[in-house]
Amino acid sequence: MSGVREKIRLGLVGVGKIARDQHIPAIGGNQRFELAAVASRHAGVEEVPSYHDIEAMLAGDHGLAAVAVCTPPAGRFAIARTAIAAGLHVLLEKPPGATVAEVDDLVARATKAGVTLFATWHSREAASVDAARDWLADKHIRSAHIEWREDIRVWHPGQDWILEPGGFGVFDPGINALSIATAILPEALIVQSAELEIPAGRDSPIAATVVMCHGTDTPVRVDLDFLQTGPQSWNITVETDGGTLVLREGGKRLWIAGKEKSVAADEEYPRLYRRFAELIEAGQSDVDLRPLQLVADAFLLARRTEVASFDF
Repeated sequence: MSGVREKIRLGLVGVGKIARDQHIPAIGGNQRFELAAVASRHAGVEEVPSYHDIEAMLAGDHGLAAVAVCTPPAGRFAIARTAIAAGLHVLLEKPPGATVAEVDDLVARATKAGVTLFATWHSREAASVDAARDWLADKHIRSAHIEWREDIRVWHPGQDWILEPGGFGVFDPGINALSIATAILPEALIVQSAELEIPAGRDSPIAATVVMCHGTDTPVRVDLDFLQTGPQSWNITVETDGGTLVLREGGKRLWIAGKEKSVAADEEYPRLYRRFAELIEAGQSDVDLRPLQLVADAFLLARRTEVASFDF
């Protein structure tokens, strides 16, 4: 039939909480994609061919054109490299890799192979982020404060990998805040110092404070905590010459000068998959490494303090 486009057959690698909560519903709700196969060491998806790893999934000959990689960050490089070598377009859950160098290499490989590489930052797609960026564009920024406090037991139950090397610790959620900050603030962010609290017997921080500057000398403070119970705090406050802007609930709600602004419905992951389809059709990639670079710089400059042990 004229005008009907063939669906993009997609393989999903890593069937964990984020895949079930966000990716699978977003794929199912997007007419451009068809979930054709999944690969996961510990889980499958009902009525979808399931495999132990990406190599087995590719050998299943499902006519895949793209993959979405939702594994922990330490394993993403090898998976994405395999997909690119097979000529597939690749969507990476955040953070896109365990190191900046890994993702740089994937960019080069994708470019050479002529496929799309999309390093996603889902929090940038929250309902109020675009409006916040637009309002701040012509303002003088006086200071900014990022407060990202959540309960690791609620959002990452039993996921020991997140406190292992390459697991990012509290920066796994914290990088969401940095992805928003780099999107809405008009000048570059530079890490000046960091304090990391690492539980005894663990390798990645359970809490952190990062001091940055925006542009030349505007102060930006980041407070991250993985042990907050009760109400969770995902807030960014920006003081400007035109008043105070506050993003709350991870970018979903916006206040300017004390008044809440109405915004569109929140649909982070549906927007990501719409963008992925657009990139594939345009033959383009979208890889912004600034949030990952800020985390890497924080680890490089950090003073580390051992704190009480942690168990899930």
